[in-house]
Amino acid sequence: MSYVGKENKYRIEKVYAREILDSRGYPTIEVDVYAGSDSSYSGFGRASVPSGASTGTNEALELRDNDERYGGKGVLDAINNINTLIETELVGMDVRDQREIDEMMIAMDGTENKMNLGANAILGVSLAVAKAASDSLDMPLYRYLGGSNSFMLPVPTMNVLNGGQHAGNDLAIQEFMIQPKGAENYAEALRMGAETYHELEKVLIEKYGRASTNVGFEGGFAPPISLTVDALDALLQAVDNAGYSQSDITIGLDAAASEFYDGSHYLIDGKKMSSGELTDFYLELINTYPIILIEDPFYEEAFEDFATLTSEAWETLIVGDDLFVTNVDRLSRGLELGAANSLLLKVNQIGTLSEAFDAALLAQRSGYSVVVSHRSAETEDTTIADIAVALGAELIKTGAPARSERTAKYNQLLRIEEDLGEAAQYVQL
Repeated sequence: MSYVGKENKYRIEKVYAREILDSRGYPTIEVDVYAGSDSSYSGFGRASVPSGASTGTNEALELRDNDERYGGKGVLDAINNINTLIETELVGMDVRDQREIDEMMIAMDGTENKMNLGANAILGVSLAVAKAASDSLDMPLYRYLGGSNSFMLPVPTMNVLNGGQHAGNDLAIQEFMIQPKGAENYAEALRMGAETYHELEKVLIEKYGRASTNVGFEGGFAPPISLTVDALDALLQAVDNAGYSQSDITIGLDAAASEFYDGSHYLIDGKKMSSGELTDFYLELINTYPIILIEDPFYEEAFEDFATLTSEAWETLIVGDDLFVTNVDRLSRGLELGAANSLLLKVNQIGTLSEAFDAALLAQRSGYSVVVSHRSAETEDTTIADIAVALGAELIKTGAPARSERTAKYNQLLRIEEDLGEAAQYVQL
């Protein structure tokens, strides 16, 4: 395609990537995209790419160097792909042509899981392009991505107590989350969540000692707890101590069940459970505690088990993360079977902004809710906060109200709410 005649203001002039560190101390990619002319850039976008500890096997490939640097986790090969191959193709393109740019990179890669260029390389460019476009248009990112949508602030689902791959204790379930859904606005919700988080710290110190308040990858506490109900009881005590009711602040679980599935049974709370027994286990928890959300309750290929639990707990959000991996094809299979009723949206699972939005819009058209999510290895990048508002997502999942790579997203939502003023609405779950 010829770009002669494109407005110089929106012409991509330069793409540059560098290696930075994520919140776990491993390398990741940061990408800068410049639009305009080299003497007067009119648009600039910078984006960095997260990484997961608990990852689905169907996720797009994160390209690592596998050499001696950083234990093989360097990303110089992916960066080289950006600074040579991708930049060569992007220079001259219109920064507003998001889908065309994303599809061009997908075609350049030529594989289903983006293994040649690396999904981390492609995503870094994709996000930086969107930011440069919004900057060129002098428009907040959430407005640029959301078009004419009426904007809603999502309910934060805060990971305040950790198990599984995110901690060093014996809890099988990976995340115990709280949702301050009884707030009147987002700023109040953030305060309610933070207050409960600090009360939880006090509860854990009293029950398990000071060492129990060491934190996991996402800022949640990682106490020496082995039983699911003990973790849930601690959360309820914290909610009560903070002065809130169980309708003001509810509970969510990210089971990440693929991590405790041995190929035939699930190993949880010191027991081996079949999928049917695990379904009954979840239903009993839902009936006992104010649980409104369970993410990945079964392993990543158990579509039928997801469908069974969804039908039996239809008022609960059954969220597909490893099940769907933000992939339209896997989501479509889930829709056919009635597996889950909510999509977890992780842009790095699929590798481009366009594909992530395709999955979100398919979910929403099909009556599924959308939960926009961070990863366990994060950066100070706040893009997912803008994405959540742009999509009108019901929830955002970005860790505990602690650690700057987590609070950066929460704080960006405060700015967006302030920018919207009286037009700001807080999602009612």
